[in-house]
Amino acid sequence: MSAAADRDAADARLILAFLGLHPDRRRMLVDRYGGPGGAVAAAKRGIIDGIDREQVESASRCRSSVSAAGCRTVMLGEADYPATLADIEDPPDVLFVRGELSERPAIAVVGTRRCTAYGTRIARSYGRAIADAGWVLVSGLARGVDAAAHTGTVERGGVGVAVLGSGPDVVYPREHRSLLDSLVASKGAMVTEYPPGTPPNGWRFPPRNRIISALSAAVVVVEAAVTGGALVTAARAIAQGRAVFAVPGDIDREASEGCNRLIRDGAIPVFGPDDLVEGLSLVVGPAIQPAGLEPPVVHDGSGVDEPELVGPAGTTLDALGARLGMGGPALLSLIGRMEIDGKIRRDGDVILPGH
Repeated sequence: MSAAADRDAADARLILAFLGLHPDRRRMLVDRYGGPGGAVAAAKRGIIDGIDREQVESASRCRSSVSAAGCRTVMLGEADYPATLADIEDPPDVLFVRGELSERPAIAVVGTRRCTAYGTRIARSYGRAIADAGWVLVSGLARGVDAAAHTGTVERGGVGVAVLGSGPDVVYPREHRSLLDSLVASKGAMVTEYPPGTPPNGWRFPPRNRIISALSAAVVVVEAAVTGGALVTAARAIAQGRAVFAVPGDIDREASEGCNRLIRDGAIPVFGPDDLVEGLSLVVGPAIQPAGLEPPVVHDGSGVDEPELVGPAGTTLDALGARLGMGGPALLSLIGRMEIDGKIRRDGDVILPGH
């Protein structure tokens, strides 16, 4: 294939990705019309139900949107496309990526948005343990277990990947923007198969979960009801040949029912952080954190009077960093945790007191 033909094919794949279709529908159209180019041509003619020809962007406009969103595209078949994701039955054709995709072994930690205080504590401790072991933590940035695990990883200076069910410029939930910034600043990444501007529609999250499991060597479910995204991720992991771990819980607690059923059906029960690392070592190999390297200690805000720190009228990110003597990932980590705890809220670069 000539260089011009290669460019045309890549343009068609990008244009098709910008339609933000369900992965199953995208594959159906590609099969029906003989490839991405044929599907785009049909969409431009307005002959595909549910797709208005005005929705079809030019390749140049697509690239401009990617640049404006502060991300890049990685296409299936390119050298930097994650190998573990390329190997599954239904890999995304185009990824929108912000940050760095590490080649270290990755572990997914997932669970319910409506987790208990116990689940939050466990997820956060697992995030720290995975960071201390030198592995990458993958999760979905959602409220509850996901956010707690990501926060634990950032606290220990670890590497995390957030897989979104929305466009790269649409952080959901909005209050986790600082946490996402912390992940990227700490040599982690944000990944999504949906183009800039894509809203977090509910139907986009189940397909998203196959990416979480595919990027990971093992999936750890902390708390989960019998329905919900965590069990979808576990099911995807099993289908992809990944190991599944689950935290046992009270048999009459809704948030533990999904985990208990996973264990009944063959998932590996896991208890504290040490037990987790020991179990994961059998799957991904020994911890890779260099011997004698102490993970960085991140200021946790203890003893800080948040209202006095921020002030009733708020402050700027730079001013807050100067006041605390902090910057970079450590500052973003602190802000992310304070925002999750409701102690502050963020409006762009302005830090305001929490509600």
